[in-house]
Amino acid sequence: MSSPTILFLSHGGGPMPLLGDPSHAEMVTCLQAIAADIPKPSAIVVISAHWETRAPCVTSGATPELIYDYYNFPEESYSIQYPCPGEPALATAVQQALTEQGIPCDADARRGFDHGLFVPLKIMYPQANIPCVQLSLSNSLDPELHLGIGEALQTLAQENVLVIGSGFSFHNMKAFFAGNDPDVVARNQAFEDWLHSTCTDTTLDEGERRQRLHDWEDAPQARFCHPREEHLLPLHICYGLAARAADSSYRLTILNRQSSMYLWRS
Repeated sequence: MSSPTILFLSHGGGPMPLLGDPSHAEMVTCLQAIAADIPKPSAIVVISAHWETRAPCVTSGATPELIYDYYNFPEESYSIQYPCPGEPALATAVQQALTEQGIPCDADARRGFDHGLFVPLKIMYPQANIPCVQLSLSNSLDPELHLGIGEALQTLAQENVLVIGSGFSFHNMKAFFAGNDPDVVARNQAFEDWLHSTCTDTTLDEGERRQRLHDWEDAPQARFCHPREEHLLPLHICYGLAARAADSSYRLTILNRQSSMYLWRS
């Protein structure tokens, strides 16, 4: 069994990447390049920052609808289509992988796909012909649990799967609109430097790398960059699954803030 390809991506602001917004141009180009660089997957598991449940939950429907979970955007953003199929068998495999490692996991056959899934995938795979399932975060926001979810997914016996952690390496909503405030720029830079080192430095042993992610609140400017950590925790699941330094990293500007993405190749 080959290991999956794993990608933590910064998914931008709502539907803006699909509306031609200039502050998302680097993000769109980066995701298109990544999709061209990795093998086309047979199925995709997306952990979205925009779905939290008490226990992890996986979508198990065959034809999930889209959830337009954003507000006050242009009318056309509520008619975006991404009719990819679900994959009930993969949902069952995800659920079993977690429960067998002692992590309760529910399945929801009615829940649709939120913009944490359909926005980046419409950029990467516009044909919408790859089956997808979505996995929620736990609303405990416990870093240890989310590292453990990733580690449990190591037993997922599925070939040619792409696992995507769809979040944002920087997610301070007020700071997105603070212009070129030098203090904001410096605080953003400090956390991004720490995150890049944590995810890519091959001189770190994996125990140390895991501990740094577990203790992410101790990072420089951590709570400024993530007042609430739901957009960072998909990275914890990605690392728990990969258990090694990222093979490739991408540093870019999204919404006028430094952001990053990390790829672990299969």
